[in-house]
Amino acid sequence: MEKTLRGVGVSHGVAIGQVRHMGTAVLEPPATQIPTEDAPREQARAQAAVEAVAADLVARGNLAGGEAQAVLEAQALMAQDPELMADVSRRIAVGSSAERGVYDAFAAYRALLASAGEYLAGRVADLDDVRNRIVARLLGVPMPGVPDSDEPYVLFARDLAPADTALLDPTLVLGFVTEEGGPTSHSAILARAMGVPAVVALPGAIEVAEGTVVAVDGSSGDVLLEPSQEKQDELRAAAAARKAALAASSGPGQTSDGHRVPLLANVGGPADVPAALENGAEGVGLFRTEFLFLDDSAKAPSAEKQVEAYRKVLEAFPEGRVVVRVLDAGADKPLDFLTPADEPNPALGVRGLRTLLEHPEVLRTQLRSLAKAAEGLPVHLEVMAPMVADRKDAKDFAAACREAGLDAKFGAMVEIPSAALRARSILQEVEFLSLGTNDLAQYTFAADRQVGALARLQDPWQPALLDLVAAAADAARVSGKSCGVCGEAAADPLLAVVLTGLGVTSLSMGAASIPYVRTTLAKYTLAQCRRAAEAARAADSAEEARAAAQQVLSGE
Repeated sequence: MEKTLRGVGVSHGVAIGQVRHMGTAVLEPPATQIPTEDAPREQARAQAAVEAVAADLVARGNLAGGEAQAVLEAQALMAQDPELMADVSRRIAVGSSAERGVYDAFAAYRALLASAGEYLAGRVADLDDVRNRIVARLLGVPMPGVPDSDEPYVLFARDLAPADTALLDPTLVLGFVTEEGGPTSHSAILARAMGVPAVVALPGAIEVAEGTVVAVDGSSGDVLLEPSQEKQDELRAAAAARKAALAASSGPGQTSDGHRVPLLANVGGPADVPAALENGAEGVGLFRTEFLFLDDSAKAPSAEKQVEAYRKVLEAFPEGRVVVRVLDAGADKPLDFLTPADEPNPALGVRGLRTLLEHPEVLRTQLRSLAKAAEGLPVHLEVMAPMVADRKDAKDFAAACREAGLDAKFGAMVEIPSAALRARSILQEVEFLSLGTNDLAQYTFAADRQVGALARLQDPWQPALLDLVAAAADAARVSGKSCGVCGEAAADPLLAVVLTGLGVTSLSMGAASIPYVRTTLAKYTLAQCRRAAEAARAADSAEEARAAAQQVLSGE
């Protein structure tokens, strides 16, 4: 019988197919005692397994490229954590086998993360995945992960580790559904980058039986179980019509009455550029440079290596706009040479610009590398700082840019509520603002972006978040400067209309979302966008805000 479940849609498109579940988690190894003389051999086995898993994660990252590479390399560093390995060695020395020592050491670290606040608790899924891969290798059993199948399927899982999501084959994996995760989790971001329909935070996802035919709507978050043939035909027809409309969409982003809203791409490096160009990006609205720093957590990349990577992206957009975010390290992106390991709450500690100001040589090298990479190119380079809190932060960053001889516009990311509330003050020091709605929602609602149970508070339709967007956009308008959105909110076509109505001047998103946003924006006048924005802000919840905007735009 047809039944509809509701999760959070995080990647556009419709997928219809049979359910396949992720490989089961590794079983707990037996707690057998080994002779003392076998300890060196077991320690060597554990070390070899760790190194092999780390190498595999790095290799997967190299294949995936872009944002996926940064995520997977961070996981590889987690596998090789010196404190974890020291704990494994200690446990083996007192009688544990290699697999049991790994299992127990990771369990202890897992408990610490789970109790260290929601931000670090969001790393537990990544840690579990690393543990399972190491233990599987030691036990000689198949690695947990994406199932083998010659036929296309819809993947269901409790959660998807970045290592699995990064290398999903879109010719076989029609879409995926997870019980955990949030709209701004790593898996959601990677799904949008791949263009794979996805729904997260779906209660009971792992209880759906293997082989069940489902229809997954990555826009609405609806998952239909055993849809009728008539319903399948209806969904396929709608998807085909949407695909045709998207294919016919081209040109710059603008409203139906010609109000320009440049549509830009979020990229993690050169590997993401082809998709951006293919989908008609007018430039780059967020170049996440941290991927380059994750190759070796012990030291920063050389200036030569940075110049080479930056220039590849800049060359792809001649006379276009490329907005580069300087290194955003800390919290869930720790670097051994840069970020403290003992912060009680990294999300509220030294991260982003705060980290760079404590290590001015790292910032100076990056800014000078950007300046050199842009030499001789007609590209419009803009550079912005992450996690700006107030005018002093903005002033310090602008001074660092000038000192480095950077011929570019300097900007500030609005990810902290204080920056939105005091945007006019910050704009006295910089030339543009860019709203990072993922972190802005996280800090506005004290809701970790990695925790699926808090998806309601991470919803960018929350009226309080729209109020902050409006405050920043209005400050930029009064100052005669620009204010874009580079968070994942821009990837929602209907919300893109509302953001335009709030006064946002550009929208940046995963490349696969650009055609959807371009097509939707072109349906409405600027006046309609503004009325939809007013209606959304007048609501009391994200659901009501979305419904109110839809009602205005449908003319009801």
